[in-house]
Amino acid sequence: DVQLQASGGGSVQAGGSLRLSCAGSGFTFDHYGMAWVRQAPGKEREVISCISSGDSSTYYHDSVKGRFTISTDSAKNTVYLQMNSLEPEDTAVYYCAAGFCYGGLGSVYEYNYFGRGTLVTVSS
Repeated sequence: DVQLQASGGGSVQAGGSLRLSCAGSGFTFDHYGMAWVRQAPGKEREVISCISSGDSSTYYHDSVKGRFTISTDSAKNTVYLQMNSLEPEDTAVYYCAAGFCYGGLGSVYEYNYFGRGTLVTVSS
C-alpha cells in the first residue's frame, strides 16, 4: 500500500520557521513528482510547491515564493518543505502528494497519492 506520512507541523509566531517532512513508501519514489498541498480553513486545496522527478526542477506558488523551499532525499524516500518567514495566511493543513510535476505546479488532480495532513498554525 502507498503511504505518505507528513510530520513537522505545529504552532509558530509570524516570522518563524518550520520544516515539514514526508516519508513515502509503497511506490517508486524516484518515478514521481512530489508536491506540498495546503488547505486553509474554508478554502480549497492548492498546490504550493512541487519538485519534478528526473531533473528535480522546483516550482512555487507566488504566495510562498522566496520563503519556502522544497527538496527531496531519494535515499530516504522523503520530501521536505522548509518554511521561513511564516505569515498568518500560511495557516493551513499541509499535505504531501505524489504525482505529476512538470513545467509548473499543476492542479491537485495531477497527484495520485496524498498523505495525511499536518497542521501549521501561524499567529500574529
